Amino acid sequence: MTKLKKYRCWKVRIVLSLTFFFALSCSPTYHVTGIEGRELPVTPDHGESQRIEAFIKPYRDHIDRELNTVLAYAPSTLDKMDGKWQTGLGSLMADAMLARGNDILKRRKGRVADICLLNFGGIRSIIPKGHVTTRTAFEIMPFENSLVAVVLTGKQIGQMADYIAREGKAHPLAGMTLSVDGKKASGIRIGGKPLVATAQYEVITSDYLLNGGDNMTFFAPALEVTDLDYKIRNVLIDHFRDADTIKAPTDVRITELK
Repeated sequence: MTKLKKYRCWKVRIVLSLTFFFALSCSPTYHVTGIEGRELPVTPDHGESQRIEAFIKPYRDHIDRELNTVLAYAPSTLDKMDGKWQTGLGSLMADAMLARGNDILKRRKGRVADICLLNFGGIRSIIPKGHVTTRTAFEIMPFENSLVAVVLTGKQIGQMADYIAREGKAHPLAGMTLSVDGKKASGIRIGGKPLVATAQYEVITSDYLLNGGDNMTFFAPALEVTDLDYKIRNVLIDHFRDADTIKAPTDVRITELK
């Protein structure tokens, strides 16, 4: 009886295996011969759209009120394209960043920075003539860039000045003056005093530029970096609110030698 049971079990396994093999061999083979598609119109659910609009409207209205808040008045339009080496808008921004950044730096470190340098490409809009609003600040600086204070050597400041000369753009600059002779900088003065190669200077700039943005690689080997936790956009908002009337600086910071 035992041998018979083993024999039958063995036969059952053979039959099942053959059945499975033939089933696979008879299965049809499929090949992709083409792909077709058609547009399915989406019928709007007006009821649902109205409910979504009703939910969003209070938030949108609140944001619009905040953005449309009048902070100051501009007697004339300020545009970053108004000059080759410097503009009223760029100088205004650099002055504001240096002054307000120094307020924080003085409280935290007991010192003030000497220079502010921003980038021409970071200015994304104008200050239009008339009412200056919170929206104006968001349009000028739509990014989340923040201020940092960077300690550099006089040699690195010289590299920064040469960068400005090579670029030929109106990068916002404050606290420093220089002359451009071809692609080289000369006559560099910090706070009205000649640059000293062995001295240390502190520069207020953006975290974007600190990390090499716009190829400003001279910030990388900084001796010290202080995060001021102050967004550039918020500096503009605070400056506009306190200024009442926007006055663009007109002093010459970069002189091109003929």
